[in-house]
Amino acid sequence: MNRRNFVRQTALLGGAVALNPLRGYAGGYTKDFPVVRVAAAERNFSSRAVEAAIREFRANVADEELAWLFNNCFPNTIDTTVTYTEPNGRPDTYVITGDIDAMWLRDSSAQVWPYLQLADQDDQLKKLIAGVINRQTRYVLKDPYANAFYDDPNKRGEWASDYTDMQPGVHERKYEIDSLCYPIRLAYHYWKTTGDTAPFDGDWQNAVKTTLQTFRDQQQKDGTNPYSFMRTTPHATDTRPLRGAGYPVNPVGLICSAFRPSDDATVFSFLVPSNFFAVVSLGQAAEMMETLAGDTATAGELRALAEEVSAALQEHAVVEHEKYGNIYAFEIDGFGNRLMMDDSNVPSLLSLPYLGAVADDDPVYQNTRAFVLSTDNPFFFRGTAAEGIGGPHVGMDYIWPMAITMRGLTSNDDAEIRNCIQTLKATHAGTGFMHEGFHKDDPADFTRSWFAWANTLFGEFLWKTYQNNPDLLT
Repeated sequence: MNRRNFVRQTALLGGAVALNPLRGYAGGYTKDFPVVRVAAAERNFSSRAVEAAIREFRANVADEELAWLFNNCFPNTIDTTVTYTEPNGRPDTYVITGDIDAMWLRDSSAQVWPYLQLADQDDQLKKLIAGVINRQTRYVLKDPYANAFYDDPNKRGEWASDYTDMQPGVHERKYEIDSLCYPIRLAYHYWKTTGDTAPFDGDWQNAVKTTLQTFRDQQQKDGTNPYSFMRTTPHATDTRPLRGAGYPVNPVGLICSAFRPSDDATVFSFLVPSNFFAVVSLGQAAEMMETLAGDTATAGELRALAEEVSAALQEHAVVEHEKYGNIYAFEIDGFGNRLMMDDSNVPSLLSLPYLGAVADDDPVYQNTRAFVLSTDNPFFFRGTAAEGIGGPHVGMDYIWPMAITMRGLTSNDDAEIRNCIQTLKATHAGTGFMHEGFHKDDPADFTRSWFAWANTLFGEFLWKTYQNNPDLLT
């Protein structure tokens, strides 16, 4: 299934459960909150640390619906989307997104990210995450311009006819900066959390060097671009103009991204949130190459590129808005043109502190936050059921739970955090799970009943709130 062929499902409100592949039949909840989590015997992977977190949350959070949602959402990635093996004794993990049988570099990183904090409590969970890193290394070396891959290296899928350099085993070849940043983020924090260096062998180091070269090529300083992409499609956001090259950019030091983390095509190729993410990832990769590989030369090149991109962001990405003051643009082209909006996926302008790209009290970020959480952002929707950020990927008037979750994760305001939690609690349409998007006036009109990233991210939000300010869960 491709991301545009989503299923719009209608669920009865008032506690009814939509029919979906996640439903199980074990006991443990009341008739108002029936068991929808996959039965234990049918789960793809089990973690004692994750189960302990679920028991702790349920025992200490009085709100039964939130406890039910945490039980369903937090383990959804390991319950339903991972396949773990140990070929030749080396961890290897394939992670699908949910209803699409392919592994996105971005989604797979984000799906297992919330489990990192528990990895030292569960050796099998630690191996699972190491397996994701190992698998991602192979994929980056296979094609750094691809965003999603199949488990079968010989499979040719539905996008094999795209006008780009498609290889067998590649599901989709939409080049996105964040596809190369997310594996570095996961690897860096895995190393910092566990101290394990086994995944960071010569292949991993070569994948970092491949990422560095790709980012340099995509600065397009010599006016050329080794990547192009076109698709026969009725959707403009699924292809690139000018015979697949995209609109021209002025090479000011930023990195081009042909597509957004939503897998929608950029309008102006300097995607600002993703360039911020690249600065963070390049710095993390530099530290690892220097410390773990003793490769000071590559580390120096990584840091130099990070500094160049950071300086270019400050010079070109800050725009003076007549209402909000200095804010970050969403996309620019280096010629002075800019797109003023924010999207629901991550990286987004809203998510910059979550990714470690800016301080949450940075005045330009705070101004930007005010803009993107207002109807001055053309993709901020306010309806009778909820308000929040959506995007072109699903269409107008559809709010993404992921964006509401990210609003809460990047907030220091108790009332705002509580409101985000209550909004998500009120808009799952009785299913017990988060979705890709739902209509601003009708949560039962939603897209993607099985979207593991949205589920696990919501679980991360609830767990963070439980640890830092449990009173907000009442």
